[in-house]
Amino acid sequence: MARLGAWRSALSICIWLTAAAAGVALVGAVSIIVSGWLARGAEAASGSRQAAEERSALGDYFGGVSAVFSGVALLLLITTLLFQQRELQLQRRELSLQREELAASRAELHRSAEADMRALHVQLTQMAMDDPSLAAVWNDYPGESDATLRQNLFANLVFSHFVLALSWGSYSEEDLVAYARNLLNSPVFLRYWNAARASKSEVPPESPEGRLFRVFEQALADRQRGAPPPSS
Repeated sequence: MARLGAWRSALSICIWLTAAAAGVALVGAVSIIVSGWLARGAEAASGSRQAAEERSALGDYFGGVSAVFSGVALLLLITTLLFQQRELQLQRRELSLQREELAASRAELHRSAEADMRALHVQLTQMAMDDPSLAAVWNDYPGESDATLRQNLFANLVFSHFVLALSWGSYSEEDLVAYARNLLNSPVFLRYWNAARASKSEVPPESPEGRLFRVFEQALADRQRGAPPPSS
């Protein structure tokens, strides 16, 4: 069956090739016949072959002029396309600048909103520090005395300050190591950190607060190992 199918395919190809060759030959023959008719018609209209040749030479002259105009038209078309391409490049560049400005505006709006949220957090913390009974709503440090509660709330504000500084690029993680070690040398801040580290360990690790949490944990580990402070 496979051999029969191969023979049929080969036969079909041969038939198509033969038909194509016959078609080409037929078109060529028809073209020759039509060309002869046209040539005889041109001679009859001109009166003689010599007159037809003279008119053909004159037509060739105008054909050269037409070629010049065609070249000029092509040159103008190419120039127009080049100008359009340049215009498109300028439009793309302008759109790119607009996108960059829009991204910068969004970033600035985000920073402004973040600053407003931080200000609100400071205000709420201040209210809780002024009236420790309000801190029971958050229930972050249950059972602590009023003085300890105020100290923990203030320590959390200090930590939030460094979170904001890290997110805005005011300090790098390396810069904050020295601040973290200095704060952890304070027994009051260390007490706050031991009370808050469990909840802070649950924040996303790539967020500014998560990054700062790792900085303080590293500083705490260095403190427990008795590592010397980083040289300035």
